[in-house]
Amino acid sequence: MQMEYAYAAADIVISRSGAMAIAELAVVQKPAVFVPFPFAAEDHQTENAQNLVNKNAAILIKNNEALVKLIPAVIELSKNESKQQELKNNISKLGITNADEIIAEEILHICK
Repeated sequence: MQMEYAYAAADIVISRSGAMAIAELAVVQKPAVFVPFPFAAEDHQTENAQNLVNKNAAILIKNNEALVKLIPAVIELSKNESKQQELKNNISKLGITNADEIIAEEILHICK
């Protein structure tokens, strides 16, 4: 699947909250509703999502509550453009668009 097309077409993204998903969503600046995978090691996906919630950069719905809360939360967010903009603005501050350069420079620094 070509995720760049899916992200470009999406107004709101529903996602698990692994590190790569969060990094991608921060770069593409999409409002997100995270449903952490509850069986991830040490429940790190919940911790990841909660970190964004604490920065007003995402919404978190626990997996065991998704059947009841997910659709109402997404509908509510879809009707609230100011909340969408707030989430976009805040998640965009977390995006690192030049990670390749940062990593390459660090490798070169270590190899000196």
